[in-house]
Amino acid sequence: MKRVRGFTLIELMIVVAVIAILAAVAVGQYNKQVRKSRRAEAKQVLTDLSLRQEKWRSNHTKYLGADSSAANKTLFGTFGTSSYYAITLGTNESATDYTVTATPSGDQAKDVCGTLTLVMASGTVSKCPGGATCAATTPTDCW
Repeated sequence: MKRVRGFTLIELMIVVAVIAILAAVAVGQYNKQVRKSRRAEAKQVLTDLSLRQEKWRSNHTKYLGADSSAANKTLFGTFGTSSYYAITLGTNESATDYTVTATPSGDQAKDVCGTLTLVMASGTVSKCPGGATCAATTPTDCW
């Protein structure tokens, strides 16, 4: 009697199930790293905008705010662009304070850090995930 060689259907189904589990884990980690790289882009834009605010303040009496005149906004330039974040400048002009915010949009809204905010208050810069106030519950590795 000749023995038949090959794989059984059960063996093939086990291999397919293992591959599916590995693929699910790999895709989740990939998406997490993609969001992290997009967050790095937003942080770079916020940092650049902060440096431009300091340059503006060195030549003027106060920081630029979102309620500034259109002529001043034109001199200042664009507020920075990011494909996955909406970059906004705080509303009021002040000699000591400003706020710049990056709000995630689209798929980036699933990022654990959420909104990134850079706050200058009386000479002290705070980098906060989750809005203008740094909460103890927000992830520490966002910045």
